[in-house]
Amino acid sequence: MVPYLRVGVDVGGTNTDGVVLDTARSSERGRGIIAWHKASTTGNPSDGINNAIRAMFEKSKIDPSDVASVTIGTTHFINAVVEQDRERLARVAIIRLCGPFAKGVPPCVDWPENLRNLICGYHCRVKGGLEVDGSLISDIDEEEIRDQVKIIKHKGIRSIVVNGIFSPVDVIYKQEERTAQIIKELYPEADVVTSKDVANLGFLERENAAILNASILPFARKTIRSFQAAISRLRLRCPVFITQNDGTILLASAAAKLPIRTFSSGPTNSMRGAAFLTQTGVKESMIVVDIGGTTTDVGLLIANGFPRQAAAFSEISGVRTNFSYPDVRSIGLGGGSIVRVSRDGTLTVGPDSVGYRLTAEALVFGGKTPTATDYTVLADATAEIGDRSLLSYTSLDGNVQEFKAVVKIMLERAIDTMKTSAADLPVLLVGGGAVIAPDELKGASKVVKPEWSGVANAIGSAISRVSGVLDTIESTDSKTTSQVMEEASKRAIEKAVENGAKRDTVQVVEMGHIPLQYIANKSRFIVKAVGDFDYDRESALEEPILSEDQATEDEMTEFARTIQPDTDPETQKSTPTHEFDIATYAPDIHGREWIISDIDLTWISTGCYILGTGGGGSPYGHMLRLREIMKNGGVVRVISPDDLKDDDLVACGGGKGSPTVGIEKLTGDEMLEAQTELYNFMKVEPTAVIALEIGGGNGLQGMILGASNMMNLPTVDGDWMGRAYPVAWQTTPVVFEEKPVFLPSTICDGNGQVMFMTKAKSELMVERAFRAALSQMGSHVACAKGPISGKNTKCWVVEHTISLSWRIGRAVALSRSLNQIDTVAESIISEVGGAESARVLFKGKIVGVDRMLRMGHVYGEVIIEGMSLRGDGDSEFQGRVKIPFKNENIVAIQEEDDGSETVLASVPDLICVIDAQNGEAIGTPEYRYGLLVIVLGIVASEKWTSTPRGLEIGGPKGFGMDEIEYKSLGKFQKPRSVIDEYGS
Repeated sequence: MVPYLRVGVDVGGTNTDGVVLDTARSSERGRGIIAWHKASTTGNPSDGINNAIRAMFEKSKIDPSDVASVTIGTTHFINAVVEQDRERLARVAIIRLCGPFAKGVPPCVDWPENLRNLICGYHCRVKGGLEVDGSLISDIDEEEIRDQVKIIKHKGIRSIVVNGIFSPVDVIYKQEERTAQIIKELYPEADVVTSKDVANLGFLERENAAILNASILPFARKTIRSFQAAISRLRLRCPVFITQNDGTILLASAAAKLPIRTFSSGPTNSMRGAAFLTQTGVKESMIVVDIGGTTTDVGLLIANGFPRQAAAFSEISGVRTNFSYPDVRSIGLGGGSIVRVSRDGTLTVGPDSVGYRLTAEALVFGGKTPTATDYTVLADATAEIGDRSLLSYTSLDGNVQEFKAVVKIMLERAIDTMKTSAADLPVLLVGGGAVIAPDELKGASKVVKPEWSGVANAIGSAISRVSGVLDTIESTDSKTTSQVMEEASKRAIEKAVENGAKRDTVQVVEMGHIPLQYIANKSRFIVKAVGDFDYDRESALEEPILSEDQATEDEMTEFARTIQPDTDPETQKSTPTHEFDIATYAPDIHGREWIISDIDLTWISTGCYILGTGGGGSPYGHMLRLREIMKNGGVVRVISPDDLKDDDLVACGGGKGSPTVGIEKLTGDEMLEAQTELYNFMKVEPTAVIALEIGGGNGLQGMILGASNMMNLPTVDGDWMGRAYPVAWQTTPVVFEEKPVFLPSTICDGNGQVMFMTKAKSELMVERAFRAALSQMGSHVACAKGPISGKNTKCWVVEHTISLSWRIGRAVALSRSLNQIDTVAESIISEVGGAESARVLFKGKIVGVDRMLRMGHVYGEVIIEGMSLRGDGDSEFQGRVKIPFKNENIVAIQEEDDGSETVLASVPDLICVIDAQNGEAIGTPEYRYGLLVIVLGIVASEKWTSTPRGLEIGGPKGFGMDEIEYKSLGKFQKPRSVIDEYGS
């Protein structure tokens, strides 16, 4: 008889759950569940798996020969990283194929110190890498690679990562694969991980994921061998699978090479299992709420039956990665959540919990701690939990209704943040703590608590399918978008078949198309195909991953073991941390120079992104580079524009190009090279440097240039915009001088190409010429603009904007430290001049976002609906506000009930959207449904508003909105200079 049963096992930190399914009977009332089992996880997970399967076989008289597959979900691999266990984490060497790029940000630069010291053993940069269009930055140099392998081998590091610029789109040169082959020839015992096999576009984040993957490879082999041993002892002759983060499966042999793909499979399995239990198929999206003992995980199961994946970056133990990861939000609500009633009668639930001690500490079990379970038993006479009589003489009764209201609000808010539209969606409740949830929830079209929800994770494991994912950049020059998408879909289907799917069952379930800014006829295509595993393949019965003498079951004591402290002095090295009081912190002022510290830099970066008014790009990568410069001895000196001499020459530079290129081709020396080329041509030397724009990533470029060894110049506390603008001619010098003021100017691609502009009719023509050259120079360049005299700088500069960024960042940090994020907007307003100079325009939730690409810029509109950010009553803001944007926010418009519109604010005044949960800026690329936001309006500098030309360039007319007349929010207040305030 052909095997037909599927076994699913989920090995968690607390419980090991198992099910046996007959999928042919899934439409029956019993959903084809032949047997299920839940028991505490054993110290040796191999024993736990064996016990769970054996118990189900004995209970239901199952013949092992009827089992077609065993699929296991596990938290083993992520636990190794979270616990920073040196016995399970190997040291890693990183070889970057990057040519002259990625120089300023070394591997693991933004990792937690202890984890970096534990894992990152060696790194090097060699020739290689591709441009966004697939052409070569340079080809690899085999001898150069061989030399580096000899060094790595001598150091005894046996896990190696190879990471090339734009390697995910390298289908011709195969640089990572060729490098891996060279390594294996010289060092056959080494584990080699090519980054393109782990994650997609995003150089630093892909590298981080690959490093984590390489570090746990030896442990992964031992773990999976342990799993296979458990299956062998049961006389099962079937393939063993491990579940992935995206709801699909890998053969155990493949999972042993890519264990990182299993890191978040637990929540995913629960979501997939919940959908199976409700038999909703692919008809509609739904919210899955998994309530445990301590937390509630909320995710969105989209209409294709798979969880929505995180849109950008995910963080694992403080490490930013970009591999496939489910978008799951957690809140501190569970069956063991501690319930407190304050003196004023306010009731709170969690976030702390008695956790696994529920049966000892909850009142209903004879304990002394009031928990969510106790209140639930009081509220529901049918709940068969513990001993209800133990609650008879408690004071809980009077607070039951308030408890139910608090839990309802917590769940409703968590659900709302996961939705992608305002429409109601079905909500599925699973997990052992689901009993505390109400039967009705706002935003839910229905609330379903399916039978067997307690083992939904094991069910999700059993039903998982095989996938093939394609993430590539393709040309649309000679083909239509639909034609390219069709070809990409075929390639994704072939990948699924290669991974083990049966061809006639494979279908495309996800398609994405993203036009690339400033890159003609190029788009990013993302396609995912899934299908059932082909059990007829010979590969289904795979060879053991390890021989018996390489790993024994005794080594696998994952949960019983005690993590040994790290006593290696090499990995214990860390930068000492100093506690400080944010409110009393004083920056370091030497004479009239402000010496920037790491604390200052963090605050300035936060402020720069808020002043970016939605654009300018995140300062994160630039902050990392500047931090490295400072760590290596560079000194960042900031001076007041008031202290410039009339004959000083103030340099300026910044980056231009596509954000997609910026996240993949990290900067090298092109910024400095552009400055060097310009001043060699001019045969003069600048005496100071200034940022082109304070908003976004370019806000740090002045300090990066000034702190470099080649320039070693002070940075002026100011910039030419006072914010971020989409194009470089929208600057204050252009407001005050109609003829070109920044000539000569130059752009440099960092790979040998330099372009000068020595004469032009206007700064607008300079901008157009440089933008046209972008695509031929890698779609990302550094720009050096001709210097401005000290005299003109003092006339044209938007003053003290580094100081302003610092003050805004400090206000956010202080609000967080005092747990006063609710008033972060008011704190920022105080720092920018008070109520006359800024105000809160709106508070609410993003309910709609539209985007389009036009002339290289992202145009769009975000819609925000007024609501209470605390979820405790009516909002002080009603109705809706829409904000059109062109990279940056242009205007905030209140939509009235009668259809009329009122302009709340417009450029050049700053319209800043910040996250109501943490006070951080939200850039226009990050706008999405469900985010709770605060919209701030800040009065622009008089350099923009005092003349008709300033309003023509920087006001609504500069964005083609001639119908909107600028009306100031209030009175501009010049930012207070940090140097003046804290200097002696």
